[in-house]
Amino acid sequence: MKCPLEGKRSEVLLAYTAGNLDAAEVAPLESHLENCPGCREFVRAQDEVWDALDVWEPAPVSADFDRKLYRRIGQQVSWFDRVMRPFQPFWLGRAVPVAACAAVVLMAVLLVQRTPQVDVPQPEQVVAALDEMDALSQLSAPVRADSPESKM
Repeated sequence: MKCPLEGKRSEVLLAYTAGNLDAAEVAPLESHLENCPGCREFVRAQDEVWDALDVWEPAPVSADFDRKLYRRIGQQVSWFDRVMRPFQPFWLGRAVPVAACAAVVLMAVLLVQRTPQVDVPQPEQVVAALDEMDALSQLSAPVRADSPESKM
């Protein structure tokens, strides 16, 4: 028989200690346990667990346990609310939205006041500026040495 611990089949050993193993598998496993100290230790540790569970007695349940349980189930709170509860004083639930609205209004007022005023040029000013730019571009144009204009 292959070692159950080496083959990652510890469920066979668990079934043996729980008494759920088929009779055909018990004999080969018991002969393996005589030769394998790892499996023998595993079975001994599981027997100790079963013995501890046999001795353990749960705490008695109170008479009104069901009533309290169903009341708590009816009051079920989401995990987010449960986590955030310490960070939410009673006034914070109303103050934050009011403060957020006030901040948005204040930002809008400040943006409107700081908007620069742009002067729109008149059509005559645009024509005059274009004429001056054309004159300046003619002054900065290079003059060729063989042209008649260069002999002035």
